[in-house]
Amino acid sequence: MSRPDAPLVLDFDRSVGALPGATVVDLADWQETIRFGCTLRTFARLRHHLDAVLPAAHGTVLMGSGDYHHLTWPLVERQRARGPFQLVVFDNHPDNMRFPWGIHCGSWVREVARLPYVTHVHVLGITSGDIGAKHAWENHLRPLRAGKLSYWCMDVDVGWAARLGLAAAFRRFDDPDALTAAFVAHLQQAPQATYLSIDKDAFSVATARTNWDQGRLEERHALAIIQALRGRIVASDINGEVSAYAYRTWWKRLLSGMDGQEPVPQAELDAWQAQQRALNVRLLAAIAASSA
Repeated sequence: MSRPDAPLVLDFDRSVGALPGATVVDLADWQETIRFGCTLRTFARLRHHLDAVLPAAHGTVLMGSGDYHHLTWPLVERQRARGPFQLVVFDNHPDNMRFPWGIHCGSWVREVARLPYVTHVHVLGITSGDIGAKHAWENHLRPLRAGKLSYWCMDVDVGWAARLGLAAAFRRFDDPDALTAAFVAHLQQAPQATYLSIDKDAFSVATARTNWDQGRLEERHALAIIQALRGRIVASDINGEVSAYAYRTWWKRLLSGMDGQEPVPQAELDAWQAQQRALNVRLLAAIAASSA
């Protein structure tokens, strides 16, 4: 029997690797179906399967590639009894984009922001042009306008948001130190129970190499924020592992190519995964020390 605080690996893509004490749920058969995105009907089938196989109590969930970040939505829903709580997300992308064919790894934040027991969603570390003027129409504006979602960003011109009356939802900073200091101050002023979700593409390439475009946060910034959440983390997940995968589905090949996901040579893949796995161990220790 696994410990109630043991890490839980949703093993779609074999990228997490051996993790001492972890409970591992083999989901390889779902990889092609769920990875990157799927219909809501298919996602509902996965939800039903997870409800049947996941332990009632567990620690931080590791789900592999950032291509699975939409799994945070059902994981948050499994914590509804702990509500109300806020969601703090480390991500280089807003994950609040339009996706008319169901759900995908860049559209799930809107769904979580609609949950009544989620008080607010903070997405930290965005440097992606996804929140720039050219992509403004792709962002779901309702959660931003309703005060349920905030972008904490760098390096992107977000002046368009002010022109639409959304300035309060966009916190822009010149560097990661300033962003981290401001968010830590916010946490101290407004303490709340928190679900923490970490996509390691928010980090610099020196901290964790991924096969998505990456941000500027470093490990020390994440650790400072996790420390500021001490005693308030009710649940958490980590993704952003590097994994090599060739889609059989044509539209997934097309969209992942448009997102700049190039194949990673095996020698580099091994080195990047070793770096990622060492970081996971340190992040898990920090989260465990800060959990409620």
